[in-house]
Amino acid sequence: MAVRSLFATRFYEGALDDSALLEELEDACRDLSGDDRAGRAWSKEHGYRGYTSYASLADLPQRDPRFGDLVRHLNRHVARFAKLCAFDLGGRKLKLDSLWVNVMKPGGTHSGHIHPHSVVSGTLYVTVPPGSGALKLEDPRLSMLMAAPVRTPDAPEDLQPFVYAQPEAGAIFLWESWLRHEVMQSSAKSDRISVSFNYRL
Repeated sequence: MAVRSLFATRFYEGALDDSALLEELEDACRDLSGDDRAGRAWSKEHGYRGYTSYASLADLPQRDPRFGDLVRHLNRHVARFAKLCAFDLGGRKLKLDSLWVNVMKPGGTHSGHIHPHSVVSGTLYVTVPPGSGALKLEDPRLSMLMAAPVRTPDAPEDLQPFVYAQPEAGAIFLWESWLRHEVMQSSAKSDRISVSFNYRL
């Protein structure tokens, strides 16, 4: 008898190995959240608890050298992840498509979503106070499980319908952009700061 696990979904957990840059990025994110009136207005209008530059600033690596330094680190991690996913890129490299800041207030959450038109998505966690919400990852086959019974709590992680990845400061999470995910509600007493991004061909 043989049992094989099929159709693996890769999830990458790395770290930013530059503590000075991490401190600089916290300052940069806080500066943006104070200066970017359009981003604050968009966040308020769309019910985002805190601030995001998602819809207001599309040039952070060019605007601020601290984000440019971050991109050089991210490029290496994304290239490593692309190799682990066995992507046939035809000799090309994935390139940064978008990068945005998130300053999530206590009680904040971000509902389930995917990142269309991208290949790899991810987040760098800059500041993660105790009680910050985990990243919840959803089995992409969930809508097709129909009459399948729920899994036992002690089932292996690769059989669970949801996996919760708990970040810490400096963590870099990467996943394929079609993987549905959400940010669980934060019970922290202070802001959780992160930088999210997409890469494409």
